[in-house]
Amino acid sequence: MSKQECIREVADLNQINRCIDSLEKVEGSIDRLTDILKLAANDVRLKILYLLSREEHLCPCDLSDILDMSVPAVSQHLRKLKDGGLVKTERDGQVIFYSLNPLFKDILSPNFDQINNNNILEVLAA
Repeated sequence: MSKQECIREVADLNQINRCIDSLEKVEGSIDRLTDILKLAANDVRLKILYLLSREEHLCPCDLSDILDMSVPAVSQHLRKLKDGGLVKTERDGQVIFYSLNPLFKDILSPNFDQINNNNILEVLAA
């Protein structure tokens, strides 16, 4: 397969350089957001994050009951979310409770708003 040639007559070098500079300034943020979105791109982890955005905290047993999954399976997802910094833990005796890391609430909340309003279904139906 051959690479298509650009059909533009004149390149706007100012625009190209501006965009390159813009990306260089935010490269670290883009990398971190990519990591966050990769973690949230799994349906189980997205459900966990969604639930934690609505509840103060939940333990793995709560999530196991809610998601109808084994506790070890839920724990594996929680471990990935914790390692990625998206959730934090608090121990109460022998029980570990998970909550959404407030640092990521602003990043994830718009997505949860779309889910709450069923806007995603409307977009897919269009």
